[in-house]
Amino acid sequence: MHSGGRAPAHPLPVVLRCQCRAFPEGPRSCRRIPKFSRSRGMAGAAHCSLQAKRLLLDPKFEGYKLSLEPLACYQLGLDAAVAEVQLRDDQYTLDHMRAFGMYNYLHLDSWYQDNVYYVDQFGRVMNLSVTLDTALQKPREVFRLPTDLTACDNRLCASMHFPSSTWVTLSDGTGRLYLIKSGKRGSSASEKWEIVFNEELGSPFIVAHSVSFVKSDAHSLAVLLLRVEKDELDTKGSGFHVTLEWVTIAEGKDGDQRYEIIKRRVLQGKSVPHYAAVEPSGDGLMIISHKPFTFLQSDSGKLEENDEAKVSNEKKDPLYYWQQTEDDVTITVHLPQDITRDDIKIRFSPDTICVTLKDQPPLMEGKLYSSVDHESCTWIIREDKSLEISLIKKNEGCRWTELIIGDTRGEFIVDPSQCSEIAESLMHLTSEVMNPNPEKEKPPCNAQELEECDAFLEDGASLCRFDGETLKITHIINLGSNQYLFSVVVNPKEMPCFCLRHDVDALLWQPHSDQPENMWEHIATFNALGYVQASKQDKKFMACAPDYSYAALCECLRRVFIYRQPTPLATVLYNRKEGRQVGQVAKQLVATLEANDPILGFQATSERLFVLTTKTLFLIKVNSGN
Repeated sequence: MHSGGRAPAHPLPVVLRCQCRAFPEGPRSCRRIPKFSRSRGMAGAAHCSLQAKRLLLDPKFEGYKLSLEPLACYQLGLDAAVAEVQLRDDQYTLDHMRAFGMYNYLHLDSWYQDNVYYVDQFGRVMNLSVTLDTALQKPREVFRLPTDLTACDNRLCASMHFPSSTWVTLSDGTGRLYLIKSGKRGSSASEKWEIVFNEELGSPFIVAHSVSFVKSDAHSLAVLLLRVEKDELDTKGSGFHVTLEWVTIAEGKDGDQRYEIIKRRVLQGKSVPHYAAVEPSGDGLMIISHKPFTFLQSDSGKLEENDEAKVSNEKKDPLYYWQQTEDDVTITVHLPQDITRDDIKIRFSPDTICVTLKDQPPLMEGKLYSSVDHESCTWIIREDKSLEISLIKKNEGCRWTELIIGDTRGEFIVDPSQCSEIAESLMHLTSEVMNPNPEKEKPPCNAQELEECDAFLEDGASLCRFDGETLKITHIINLGSNQYLFSVVVNPKEMPCFCLRHDVDALLWQPHSDQPENMWEHIATFNALGYVQASKQDKKFMACAPDYSYAALCECLRRVFIYRQPTPLATVLYNRKEGRQVGQVAKQLVATLEANDPILGFQATSERLFVLTTKTLFLIKVNSGN
């Protein structure tokens, strides 16, 4: 039985930034798996691709089998309700809902197994540490916020993050940030929360992420603060913008135990980021968002746009023009007056090109869209002082959709005769008749056959890595239709992982900021989860176990869905349709909570799920401990 209504068909592409924009052989014709690639754009940012590992993909996955096995579910009544903050009348945008209305009020401490925290209506930080499900203790108070939360009219929900095994970053929702030295958490004997930094930082915010590191022999913490603020200049949009403030706080010199802010940097964008995290070293920042973020100058508050944004906002003449036939590609570059033949250096290889004038940085450099016969490539200087480069295609007939991958500085000139050829090759996709020839090899696309989970997002998201010193984008990935699903901490010493939908699957990616050539690693796959989650219209939170043994999602009320990884069968099972033996099966489990209150928090560990409602904390035992 397949949860979701159809068996997932796995096409071959696994690269999450596909460059194909024209489909001469139909919309599924681009099926290639290049290696991890980088090409330099005009601003120097590397345009990268994510490469999935074939061994982690299962093209023969048959779906989830609904299991009726009982799940042990324990519940704890809370002494006081969770400090939920409802959206105000002036918080009406989708960004307000994403940032604050869908906030996860349950916080998982990844440094200690099965250790969760929440803040109650009395401003108490409450902790539950689980060692034995059958001997659960009531949540205990570990800290109390000094401020009266109800006194602030425009407050947000309290938020916290655990940058290390002994440090906590905490916001009370009124605009005040606390750095807390906690000692070893999860144990009442050694856990003692002590405030070492406490400062008002402006308008209310939530803590999005934080890291602890040592630099120049001084302990430092970097904290990301998320705000949605009124934008008086935005008269055509929502009237709001989103800011991410990157605050660095360091220990005083000469053994001074006091902590103080040494750097404040602000990024501004027009959408709430799906993912925002500081690198463990504090040297960079990664953001996944639909709309781009740019840095503001700290002194004047004026927008300091990075080069990528300037390029997009300023209309410039193309750096080069290019044309193509079935056999070759011709590039034309207008040269400065003082350039001679001896000043030009061009290096051809089967997959790359590099053009240099005099001793300047390369004028054109990067990976070509497709391979060329580099020994047959030539160049000449024409009478009008233009450089003409001829590339001989290795794959004749292959239509290039760009010249250098990720380079947008050129302009493609279409030959009129080629326009008619392209139109003819796409004619079967635009017929006025629904299916004029059912026997035809390439039938048209029938929009009525598309399902909700097959629909593309209104605009694709991008993953950007910002450098902390230059404040510029160093790496960028266009995620296209690869929908962001959720994030999870697999190793607390690394950056949080993020999960993206790819076709019907969900792929988990681990960022490695210290590995430039392997900055994003595909570490796990949840088969068909991308398709299944699209059918759950009431879903609120998604998560997965740090050991990848299962993924889970919950609805706004009561129901929790668990999807286990395929496991070998103890008994023989046959697929009647194909008449073959099935070696393993993936199970779907459903838990229904005995509560009428909405779900406010959701966290997954390797053994159990934690579900928080207004007045109850539920524990669902998913896996047995070793």
